[in-house]
Amino acid sequence: MRIGVFLVAAGFPGRSPGEVLRDTVEAVTVAEEAGFDDAWIAEHHFMSYGVCPSAVTLAGVALGRTDRIGVGTAVSVLSTRHPVDLAEQAAILDRVSGGRFTLGVGRGGPWVDLEVFGTGLERFERGFAESLDLLCAALGGDSVAADGEFFRFREVPVVPAVRMRPVVACTSPGTAALAAGRGLPMLLGMHVGDGEKAAMIGAYRDRSRVDGDPGHMAAAVGYVADSTAQAVRELRASMPRWLAPGLAGYVPVDGRPRPRRDVPGYVDFLCATHPVGSADHCVASIERTAAATGLRHLILMVEGAGEHAKTLENIRRLGAEVLPRLR
Repeated sequence: MRIGVFLVAAGFPGRSPGEVLRDTVEAVTVAEEAGFDDAWIAEHHFMSYGVCPSAVTLAGVALGRTDRIGVGTAVSVLSTRHPVDLAEQAAILDRVSGGRFTLGVGRGGPWVDLEVFGTGLERFERGFAESLDLLCAALGGDSVAADGEFFRFREVPVVPAVRMRPVVACTSPGTAALAAGRGLPMLLGMHVGDGEKAAMIGAYRDRSRVDGDPGHMAAAVGYVADSTAQAVRELRASMPRWLAPGLAGYVPVDGRPRPRRDVPGYVDFLCATHPVGSADHCVASIERTAAATGLRHLILMVEGAGEHAKTLENIRRLGAEVLPRLR
């Protein structure tokens, strides 16, 4: 199993965004010391759910503070970015880190970001495939040009040129079909269980011509304590303080009704579905997911307790008590 950490840069109450960002970088360095394979940084705009507005920028800082661990974005929001600009930034990080950087991208949502950055609802609703193809072209060749609905420009050299396959966050059958058609690995979310993950992977397999393991990965909450009851109790006490105001920060650009979630019920789902518990329980949970889905790469959201000291303790305990038993 390949196991990483997933850092949302969660804006728990009482913590300033600057403090959270500094702590996120420290968490990557501790994850390297603890033996994790990689660290993945999330991107969000204008909300407390996650306070990192540029995952590639923070990934660059983390790469500069580490020597071995892989660092990726989970994800950079493609609907608000120019694909070639994002490819150029990814190429820089790939070159200067010796290949330790992985770009993960996602469609995002119909949020106010589209208005602020001027890309518009159309880029989200109709333009993701074109954006993804242009990104792949810029990451896979020595030059790039475009003649589509959303992007049109003459051929230009890609400097620095790089050969990189992005990972695509897939939360819908349509996006999974796009990834499958291009042979790109999927990042599956922590909001679905093993059965739904297995079904999406099966649908991908039916559509894709990729031979072997495409390199799919999935996010999961990871939290270890002396007992499973203690771990669940601690996350039930802490996570709603972050999730309730954080999820409320998703503002639709066009006034459509915003999806609402039963936050305590969602926390219960996360605790029951993911490796939250004693070390034995966490190992069994990860092995169960691997058996049910075929996944060989999980990234664990380790910030659930809210306090930075507890996040670092959680990373160290997972590294000492769980990781060695999965390899």
